[in-house]
Amino acid sequence: MAITRLGILGAGTMGSGIAMGAALHGVEVLLVDIDGARLEAALAEAARFYARGVEKGRIAEADAEAAKRRLATGEDLAAFDDRELIVEAVFEDFDLKARMFEAISRAAAPEALLATNTSCLRVGDLAAHVAAPERFLGLHYFSPAQVNPLVEVVRGAATSEATVAAALAFTEATGKTPLLCKDSYGFAVNRFFCPYTNEAARLVDEGLGTTAQVDRVARDALGVAAGPFLVQNIIKPRINLHAIRNLAPLGPFYAPADFLVAVGDAGGDFEIGEDPGADEGAESDALIAERLQGATFLAVLEELDEEVASPADIDRGAGLALKFGRPPCALMDELGRAAVEARVDPLCQRYGHPLPKAIERVGRLLG
Repeated sequence: MAITRLGILGAGTMGSGIAMGAALHGVEVLLVDIDGARLEAALAEAARFYARGVEKGRIAEADAEAAKRRLATGEDLAAFDDRELIVEAVFEDFDLKARMFEAISRAAAPEALLATNTSCLRVGDLAAHVAAPERFLGLHYFSPAQVNPLVEVVRGAATSEATVAAALAFTEATGKTPLLCKDSYGFAVNRFFCPYTNEAARLVDEGLGTTAQVDRVARDALGVAAGPFLVQNIIKPRINLHAIRNLAPLGPFYAPADFLVAVGDAGGDFEIGEDPGADEGAESDALIAERLQGATFLAVLEELDEEVASPADIDRGAGLALKFGRPPCALMDELGRAAVEARVDPLCQRYGHPLPKAIERVGRLLG
C-alpha cells in the first residue's frame, strides 16, 4: 500500500522539514502543533524553501506550487484520523513523547502506521505507550530533513514485517535513502556521532586544544566538511547535549563532557576561537586526531557487537547524513587492528568499558 496521506506532530525544525520534503514528492501532509504561530512559520519556511529551489533550477515552478497546496496545518490531533502514517517530531524527551503517543493512538485510524523521529531513545521503550505496537517504528530523519538524504528505519521488537516494508517503501518514494537498523540507543549513526562530538568537548576540557584547532584536526582525521563544534552550532549544543544524555544507559564513556554541559544547558553556541595552526600545534594535533578517531571507533565497534547495523550501512550513514569523507569502518580497515586498538583501548581503560569483540574483525570489516 502506497502511503499518500502523512500526518506530522510537531512543527519545529524537524517536523516542518519532513513535511516540506514529503509534500514535494506527492504526499498530502497535515502538520499539527498546538502553537499556531509555529505552524505559520513552518508554512512560510516551506514557501521560501520551494522558492529557492525554483530560483536555483532544482524544482520546477509547477512542482513547487503543487507542493505548497499539499501542505495543510491544524492544532488538533483529531485531524489525524484519516492519515496513513503519523510521524511524531516533538522535543527529544521520553515522557513528552510517551504522552503524545498515547494521545495519537486514540486519534489515529486503527490501520495507521505510527513512527517516532527520535534520534537516540529506544523505540521499544516508547512502544509501551502505543496501541497496537506492531504498527509502530522509528523513522529518524537527519537535519535538515527537507534535504538530508538519510532516514534510519528502526525496527522495534514488536514491529511487524508489513510495517517495516511500508516504511521502507515510503522513505524511498519520498526521495530518501533508508538505513534499516536494530533498536538501540542512538541507532546506527548518532551512536558514534554523539561520542565524537562529546570527545571534542572533552579535549577542550582537558586543555588539549581549542575549539578551532579541534575542528581543523577533525576535518583531516575523519574527512568531515565541518568540525564538531561548527556542526553543533548548526544543530544547537542544547539539542546535541540532550541526545548525548539519552545515551547514558550505554555506560560511562557516553557521559557528557563538562564543556558541552555548560554551553548546552545555557542554550548557547560554542565560540570558535583561535587556532594555533598546524605548524605550532603539530604535537597536540596528533593526539586530538587519535582521540577523535578513538571515540568514534569505540562507539562503532560496540554497536557492531550489538548488531545494530552492518559495517557497510554504518559507513553509508556516516557519508550520507554526516558527510564523513573517511567513514569509520573503512578508516579502521585502512589503519589496521593494532592502530585502532591503540586508539580505543585507552578509552576502554579510562571508562571501564570492555574492549569490543568486533576489534577482531578490523582489517576486514568491509570484506
